[in-house]
Amino acid sequence: MGTHSAAVEALKADPVTASLRRSLEVYYGDPDRDAAMDAFYSRFVRPGDLVFDIGSHVGDHIGCFRRLGARVVAVEPQPLCLRALRAIYAGDDQVRVIESACGAQPGQVSFLVNSANPTVSTASTDFVAAAADAGGWEGQVWDGQIEVPVTTIDALIGEHGTPAFIKIDVEGFEDAVLAGLSRPLPALSFEFTTIGRTVALRCLDRLTTLGFGGFDVALGDDKSLTLGRWVSAEEMATHLLALPHEANSGDVYCVPTPD
Repeated sequence: MGTHSAAVEALKADPVTASLRRSLEVYYGDPDRDAAMDAFYSRFVRPGDLVFDIGSHVGDHIGCFRRLGARVVAVEPQPLCLRALRAIYAGDDQVRVIESACGAQPGQVSFLVNSANPTVSTASTDFVAAAADAGGWEGQVWDGQIEVPVTTIDALIGEHGTPAFIKIDVEGFEDAVLAGLSRPLPALSFEFTTIGRTVALRCLDRLTTLGFGGFDVALGDDKSLTLGRWVSAEEMATHLLALPHEANSGDVYCVPTPD
């Protein structure tokens, strides 16, 4: 972790990565946050497991999964974030960084970049349109566009093996990512936003067809499950639709039908 800390500090000081500074300050260097993440994800990730981190941003979840002893395949399309990931996890042969978006099928996609706030850059034009009229999203500008390669979860599995857990955080493109998965897995999570609830509903429908039957949710950056029990896709959909707009975002955790 000392090497990671040195790399993070160097990135904070680099003018090229100035737009990532806030993310680096928030997501690295807080031992209490790290401990809470480790305790939370330990129910899904064990030593020796393979984890896919789809939408890695600056890689704080990679750090958590590595502390839990997992091998990590990190998928991220943004050049600036890739620079950070490669600097922070340089020399760690248990982290494989893939320069790509993830979607329904291999190819390319136009990726909309928010240069001031890269964490909300996205391949979803619907997400950008929804944010334009939404409270709490004032001032967000997607001022760049790049073409990026696209892989699928199935292709990643074919190359790297079957993961014990997948984290999907891709700003409104989660349903496209899950369209590229055709088999059941032990567990995964996908981000939802209150400006894109229909995306979450499509994700729930897709996961149901793949054999997932237990769902719970954590709101915002809080690493605790809100319901404390696995509920059906229908109950989760009802819960997400009832959340106030101000809830903003969170992650839905998904497992096969509980016994």
